[in-house]
Amino acid sequence: MATSKLMRAVRVSEFGGSSVLKLFSDLPVPSPGQKQVLIRVHACGVNPVETYIRSGTYARKPSLPYTPGSDVSGVVEAVGEGVCLLQAGDRVFTTGTMTGGYAEYTVASEDTVHKLPDSLDYSHGAAMGVPYFTAYRALVHKAHAKPGETVLIHGASGGVGIAACQIARAFGLKVLGTAGTPEGMKLVLSNGAHLAFNHREKDYLQKIKDTTNGLGVNVIIEMLSNVNLSNDLQLLDVGGRVIIVGSRGPIEINPRDTMMKESSVIGVALHFATKSETSECAAALYAGMEAGWLKPVIGPKYTLDKVAQAHEDIINSPGASGKMILTM
Repeated sequence: MATSKLMRAVRVSEFGGSSVLKLFSDLPVPSPGQKQVLIRVHACGVNPVETYIRSGTYARKPSLPYTPGSDVSGVVEAVGEGVCLLQAGDRVFTTGTMTGGYAEYTVASEDTVHKLPDSLDYSHGAAMGVPYFTAYRALVHKAHAKPGETVLIHGASGGVGIAACQIARAFGLKVLGTAGTPEGMKLVLSNGAHLAFNHREKDYLQKIKDTTNGLGVNVIIEMLSNVNLSNDLQLLDVGGRVIIVGSRGPIEINPRDTMMKESSVIGVALHFATKSETSECAAALYAGMEAGWLKPVIGPKYTLDKVAQAHEDIINSPGASGKMILTM
């Protein structure tokens, strides 16, 4: 049985800076329980939230020690009792794991494991989970964005941003995206945005307003609300919605700005998604993969031993360009 085998995996035994991420080469391969699947991991996505959890500042603290990572892709190695839809040998990606994804093997609950179409490789699979499911939840379940509306993706060149551009474009929205570098802006335009803006330019907000004939945008998908939220409220059209995907601290806003436009500020957190919302999202995304409009953009790749550097870079890089991946 697989349990006697050993694997390489990253372990966190105390909360803190990126140096608390330690690579071990002698951890036991976990066994799948009831309705669980053991996956041989080929790649794992790195998400900003994993750095917040590791530092101990996030609302949800895992019990120590733990292995980070939720978005793996690879091949089903074995299935536990009661698993009907998957079998050994299937190519899959996950939206969550039980035992952590920064590892050569992981166990995941069957309902968080999804089949990976042959048209996508394992790096693409590892870039799906949190970014695409978050972008869909933000646009569809929270913003109720409709074809013909204008959406601003504020921070469009990272994992969630690119996903939001592709989904919004496919669903018939007018898509505006921002990035912090010229490369980022190119990336945004080649992944569904009609227009791109550099959010490091002083007058970029005015430029956005001008493209809407002064009316404002209907929906904003916001990745850095502690910097942008006050400005966002002034960019909205009547009845507009700001969807909060990311924040790294507090910000002062004037509540009157919401009264002027009857606008809403709505938070999004993937772990509140119901089973039916998750399966709806999975079906929509699978259709996108088959049709070809959904294709993650892969950014920097790191081997497992460079995980601490990956955590530094995802927070401190001057501008995102695609999805950061760990390879096994």
